[in-house]
Amino acid sequence: YKYTFNTIKCTSSLQGIAFNGIQWCVNVMLHNSPLSHEFESGLSDTEEARAKESARYLARRDLFASGLESERIEHKSRRTVMRESAERISLSKRNEEYHKRLNEDSLMHTPEFVIKPRSHTVWEKQCVRLHCTISGWPEPRVDHKKNIFQFFDKTEKQKVLSFCVIGFKGEVDESLPSPRLPPCLEYGVKFETNIVEKFGVSFGREGETLSFGCSVIIYPSLQRFQPEIEWYRDDKLLVPSKWVQMHWSGDRATLTLSHLNKEDEGLYTLRVITKSGFETHSAYVFVRDADAEVAGAPGAPLDVHSLDANKDYVIVSWKQPAVDGGSPILGYFVDRCEVGVTHWVQCNDTPVKFARFPVTGLVEGRSYVFRVRAVNKVGMSHPSRVSEPVAAMDPADRTRKGTSAPWTGQIIVTEEEPVEGVVPGRPRDLSVIEATKNYVVLSWKPPGDKGHEGVMYYVEKCVSGTDSWQRVNTEIPVRSPRFALFDLAEGKSYRFRVRCCNSAGVGEPSEPTEATTVGDKLDIPSAPGRVVPTRNTDTSVVVSWEASRDAKELVGYYIESSISGSNAWEPCNNKPVKGTRFICHGLTTGESYVFRVRAVNAAGISEFSQESEAIKVKAAIGGGILHASPTPPYGITVLECVRDSMVLAWKQPTFIGGADITGYFVDYREVIGGVPGKWHEANIKAVSERAYRVSELKENMLYQFQVRAANMAGVGIPSLPSETFKCEEWTIAVPGPPHDLQVQEVRKDSLVLLWKPPVYQGRDAVNGYYIDIKEADADFEMWRGVNEKATHKTFMTIKDLKEGESYVFRVRAQNKAGVGKASDPTEPVEAVTKPGTAEIVVDVDDDGVISLNFECSNLTADSKFVWSKNYMEMTEPERMTLETKGNKSKAIFKTPSEEDLGIYSCFVTHTDGASASYTLSEETLKELLKVSHDHKFPIIPLKTELAVELLEKGRVRFWLQAEKISANGKVEYVFNDNMIHQGEKYKMNFDKNTGVIEMFMESLGKEDEGTFTFQLQDGKATNQSSLVLIGDVFKQLQKESEFQKKEWIRKQGPHFVEYLGYEVTPECCVRLKCKVANMKKDSVALWYKDGREIKVNEKLDFSEGVLTLEIAQISKKDAGIYEVVLKDDRGKDTSTLNLTDQGFKDLMNQVFSVIANSSTPLKIQSTEEGIRLYTFVSYYNDELHVTWHHKDAAIAFTERIKSGVVGEQLWLQISEPTEKDKGKYAIEFFDGKGGLRRTVELAGQGEETHDHIRHDPNLVTCLAVCCLHYIMTATKCHIATVRSFLH
Repeated sequence: YKYTFNTIKCTSSLQGIAFNGIQWCVNVMLHNSPLSHEFESGLSDTEEARAKESARYLARRDLFASGLESERIEHKSRRTVMRESAERISLSKRNEEYHKRLNEDSLMHTPEFVIKPRSHTVWEKQCVRLHCTISGWPEPRVDHKKNIFQFFDKTEKQKVLSFCVIGFKGEVDESLPSPRLPPCLEYGVKFETNIVEKFGVSFGREGETLSFGCSVIIYPSLQRFQPEIEWYRDDKLLVPSKWVQMHWSGDRATLTLSHLNKEDEGLYTLRVITKSGFETHSAYVFVRDADAEVAGAPGAPLDVHSLDANKDYVIVSWKQPAVDGGSPILGYFVDRCEVGVTHWVQCNDTPVKFARFPVTGLVEGRSYVFRVRAVNKVGMSHPSRVSEPVAAMDPADRTRKGTSAPWTGQIIVTEEEPVEGVVPGRPRDLSVIEATKNYVVLSWKPPGDKGHEGVMYYVEKCVSGTDSWQRVNTEIPVRSPRFALFDLAEGKSYRFRVRCCNSAGVGEPSEPTEATTVGDKLDIPSAPGRVVPTRNTDTSVVVSWEASRDAKELVGYYIESSISGSNAWEPCNNKPVKGTRFICHGLTTGESYVFRVRAVNAAGISEFSQESEAIKVKAAIGGGILHASPTPPYGITVLECVRDSMVLAWKQPTFIGGADITGYFVDYREVIGGVPGKWHEANIKAVSERAYRVSELKENMLYQFQVRAANMAGVGIPSLPSETFKCEEWTIAVPGPPHDLQVQEVRKDSLVLLWKPPVYQGRDAVNGYYIDIKEADADFEMWRGVNEKATHKTFMTIKDLKEGESYVFRVRAQNKAGVGKASDPTEPVEAVTKPGTAEIVVDVDDDGVISLNFECSNLTADSKFVWSKNYMEMTEPERMTLETKGNKSKAIFKTPSEEDLGIYSCFVTHTDGASASYTLSEETLKELLKVSHDHKFPIIPLKTELAVELLEKGRVRFWLQAEKISANGKVEYVFNDNMIHQGEKYKMNFDKNTGVIEMFMESLGKEDEGTFTFQLQDGKATNQSSLVLIGDVFKQLQKESEFQKKEWIRKQGPHFVEYLGYEVTPECCVRLKCKVANMKKDSVALWYKDGREIKVNEKLDFSEGVLTLEIAQISKKDAGIYEVVLKDDRGKDTSTLNLTDQGFKDLMNQVFSVIANSSTPLKIQSTEEGIRLYTFVSYYNDELHVTWHHKDAAIAFTERIKSGVVGEQLWLQISEPTEKDKGKYAIEFFDGKGGLRRTVELAGQGEETHDHIRHDPNLVTCLAVCCLHYIMTATKCHIATVRSFLH
């Protein structure tokens, strides 16, 4: 019997799991008898060999023929199908008759492979058909087995399927054709399956019931045949449950999801399987959060699972919700419920932020389900869907009991014969398997020597660095080799160890763990990278993003969308997706959306990524208008030529079809005798540049070229054939022509010309370029140079253009050998500034970030902003960040420095040449950095710095005034680097209208010595001012404060406004006086000298507020300490005047000064003894010190010259005057300071005396008597003197 099978289909549906190899086995055995190699075939060797060869040939032919036939899909009528079925039945009968004739001996033949199966390499989800030919008698039974999974690198995206088939030896007649069976047969018919009325993207809400399905048409329709219907969610086969119900009506498959939860969100796939193959249909189902009980509460957690279940604890894990209700989630509460009851128990008293939690205190043998609730500052979420039941039992017991459903019941304990107990050994392999800031989970293995009875465990902890062990579970030992420790101090390091115990005692401790610091070991993932939206349909957008870097235990990503400008964000998915690409459905057609993404792991949810660019929701291909392929390129030129290759350049098509050109394809053909040959492809893969080297050409042959442009709509038609170029090596010394000339930044009087260097350099490197210009309609001879000196740059700004004039440009390169051939001219460019033209604007934001900004008003859907530095495109600049939102793009400097100097330009694709540039010079950079510093660290200007002043009662006022401060301004008060606040000691006042900031202190103590600082903040602007009060400065201020305080207290009763002092009257009386205030009728003033009260005759009068005491003719006896005391029922005040020692001297000097000032001019008088000089004073005191001088020298008194005092007259007597006594005389009064001097001139002729007489008639009589007296008695007088007096 020959059996050829080719009907096995293998399709992988295990996405994300690297099953790279599957080995199938085909077991072939006889129906009625076991294998035996002892039976003979009954055929001769020649016949047997011929039969084998025929079978191999037919099988090989069938293998390849069936493979080709399976590729064709034919639509056959029912009559054709029935005819083929009849032919197949007839063929089967003939085959049966042939086998009877072939195996007339009716003996069994040993199995044999005629054609062995081959290995196949296929893509995931690709259908594969497996072929082999076996022989045996009677008809063998074939079994297929899959028994080997060989793994390969997942990036290969391949699965290798290896097949091993066992068969029986048999014979085949060469004349009988091999059966040509269709790939899969049922009743001799090939089934065609069509899925119609397909379900689409569906949206539901938690708690609702959602049904969807498809109609299935299977042709032909046979009553006895029913297809196999399978439903998948995210490539996982669904099975019926209380949440999922499946229904097949014979022509429609329906899936019902009862009480939707976010776990039900995902990609649903219907698979209809027949013997001929299978058909599938998929669509996404979105489940939105139910309305919260309290507005603003978060969404419910999802995917609650039980991990690492043991006898008395289970670790519960879940996923965080996408919706937090508008405020951050504070944590989660875990609830448990025993299977069979409805009472839920909360497991944690405080919310936990980590999305895993160990639930302890379970009863061994009981089964539990769990749920989780999220909480924020507003309220609690709905509970999650309950987890699957899990039994609290030893994992080993669970393995022995199998994977049957959990049970709940009573543990029956049977008594056994007592045996001698053995103290258990040390636990093994103790380790910390999970550590967060809320708990630590320990795991260990039971000891090897644990005796006949079970063991339990005590857990001990110890703070690192100490040897003080403390038992954690002091009352009840744990049964599981797992334990969760709570109430550990966050940030502290601990070591742990475990002891075993049983009825025989407590064993030795295990080896302690390494030091473990309490805290979250798992970090929240970083924000995802760049988010790129792409059009998909009229209601959906494909969003892709860069994965979070170094994310550990990543659960997935949440995507949010927002209508541009609304800032109202909505979740696109409520179940984390693990890839970096997601289709966001349910969007409004025509609206513009922005997207952002967050990453999720057990530690929490990351920050949001940057917002994507805005994208308008419409169909991917032009919003319903199909893109066209580009028009042909043109202007094909040769840039370089060697013996076997040529470098071509061409110009971009005039119309690119509405989409970016993705590349170019170059064709070439030989031209022999003027007759062009057949076109050949020069490049199989598209080239992005507009220059390409065509290789493997023949030297000295003539060639033509054509170029085709391609975009997303396809490859355009080829360009016209180029000129005929000869493939011969260039040997000229000068460089070839530059190429790819482009014009940007066209304005009414200037533009920027860009070009690329020549491919052919010549003998030497290119060292410069010359630019030529002419009017577009001018003759060839009108070309003129723009630059006299060659430029080494590949761009130039061309100025002084005429507005409205059209120009063309060309570029020539030079090297040491000379100037080379000019490039092809540009297309005509009109010098005009188009409406809406914008320039690049430099900006410094409030954070001090410097950026270049460009706005384009005529963007298209496919436009892109292209930034360049010195006209070299910046794709991924290291020193800048490029951001584009809507029709605005900015280039942000990261750390501006001299490295960033240059010309920055921005060009917008798919526009009419929108572009601009900005030159960043060294001076401009310095100004921008200064502005950036001011914005980054703004200063609040101050009118006055912090100052201090003393107020009434000795209060101390610290104050400053800001020039301007807003209502949001804040002030912090600092003393010696410590914050001080409003209280009993400090009183603060901040007047935001005037900018005056004050702080008051009632007094200053020793502890107040130091530095006072006012720190101001108004938004980002800050400033501070400090005042240092230490050393003598502080002591003086403290002293003045205390004085002012005493002064205030003093002034509450009668007090002195002016303290006791004195004055000397012109009559030389000393008057003691003081000024008083706040006196009442019953106030008294008492005078004291040296502690004894002075009785005053007159009643004091307080009307003028001045108290006086006069001392006439003061003398030494009046020296003493004078005191005035004011007092009444409100208090008293005292003023003291010290008139002793120096005080009395100062008083007397003032008296002497008054006496001196009262002296009369010095006069001369003749006496019997001679001449007397004298002066009068108002009062003479014995303490007055007087000195007489003659010719500025002190007079030495003798018997002839004497001085004295008579009453108030001070005199100098000169007896018997001589010529020597002539001259200037002076009397000097000493008052302790400069003194006072009175002078008189004593002359021989007496002119001065004559003048006195002339002007004083009263003296005539007196002088006359004196003359007579001199004549009669003074015989010794000179006659001249007598004559003078007589005259």
